[in-house]
Amino acid sequence: MKTSQSFGVHFTIKKEKAKDGVTNVYAAVVINKEKVLFALKHYVKVDNWDKGRGGLKVKVPEAKETNAYLEQVKFTITTYYQQLQIAGKEVTAQLLKAMFLGEQTEETHSLSSLMDYHNEVASAALTWSTLKHYAVTRRYLEKFLREKRNTTDIRINDIDYKFIIDFETFLRNHQPKDHQKPLNNNGVMKHLIRLRKMTTLALKLTWINKDPFKNYKFRYKKVETAFLTNAELTAINDHEFGAESLNMIKDFFFFACYTGLSFVDLMNLSPNNVVTGEDSGKWLKLFRQKSNEPTNIPLLEPALKIMAKYTDNPRALAGGTVFPNISNQKVNSYLKEIAKMVGVKKKLTFGVARHTFATTITLSNNVPIETVSKMMGHTKIATTQIYARVLLKKISEDMNVLREKLEPQVPKAKAGPKDITKPSKRVTR
Repeated sequence: MKTSQSFGVHFTIKKEKAKDGVTNVYAAVVINKEKVLFALKHYVKVDNWDKGRGGLKVKVPEAKETNAYLEQVKFTITTYYQQLQIAGKEVTAQLLKAMFLGEQTEETHSLSSLMDYHNEVASAALTWSTLKHYAVTRRYLEKFLREKRNTTDIRINDIDYKFIIDFETFLRNHQPKDHQKPLNNNGVMKHLIRLRKMTTLALKLTWINKDPFKNYKFRYKKVETAFLTNAELTAINDHEFGAESLNMIKDFFFFACYTGLSFVDLMNLSPNNVVTGEDSGKWLKLFRQKSNEPTNIPLLEPALKIMAKYTDNPRALAGGTVFPNISNQKVNSYLKEIAKMVGVKKKLTFGVARHTFATTITLSNNVPIETVSKMMGHTKIATTQIYARVLLKKISEDMNVLREKLEPQVPKAKAGPKDITKPSKRVTR
């Protein structure tokens, strides 16, 4: 653990504790602004104490013996400090006191050791891309500690409400020096959620005994979920690009629009995932890499046509996948070019394609939200409801149907019997 700390040991007495003019010598251990004072089993006369020197006055007969003892105490505490530094452990004044007095001390865990352990246990369950996000959060934490706490590590027990608020403020004010944009509100919240997941792990391991996030409220700003309309889908589909690479990415994007697959699931799709479903049609059956949730999707005709184009693709055959593999970074670059060439103002991503499947392809065509949720591999239907909220066209159509049902029926006038009480008019000549 790399730290930049101020460390010191000195000695003092407390005159108010003296009995018959004799008192204990106290050792004061100071690390940065943390100071711990504890009594030594060594007694001196108050009148013989040299406050400026921090020891007995040199002319006192017992000065040599007492001052040598205090030097030994200082040497011992300093040695403990250096040993902990070399071992990469978090050093505190309280810990040095406990070590010197021989007290039983609980093992202290640092934030870096927690992050190391989290990375170790989570690597089997999380994808590489998710672990990459945790690595970014770690870099922000280390940068925060260097700039605001003059260290790169702290004890987990020192993560409290103030630490969380200070870290949030740091993230909001941080100005990246490279091409990246400053973090928006939801980006800040994601880093704090990752920190909370790690402190929750520490709580379960009993490395800490209280949740530092107990009184913290996460504040998300609602963001409209982008998806393509039928007109935008048609515009992209009807456009033939000169570069074969762009046409291939267009195919991948459209396949996602008609299946709801994420990019990583599309790239991992193998012929074994294509099965004959309950309706004798072709289905996709797989587990989502992100959530490990089962996903069962009947293949629509546009998706089947795209798959057929890559049946004999050499790269796909060599990789044992339905489609030839390509990096996500390249795909995003190509999608940006496609949107510009076609004139679509929205930023095209595979997230947009997935949302398009949920909205334009399924929900707006009256597919029940429960069915869409299953095909999307959502663990909660509330996640799918986010897409349903943005379907203004669907709301309009549903309300028009209701309007017609509630529209009052105006009865037609019927001819009644003649009124015989009124005399008929005679025409006189």
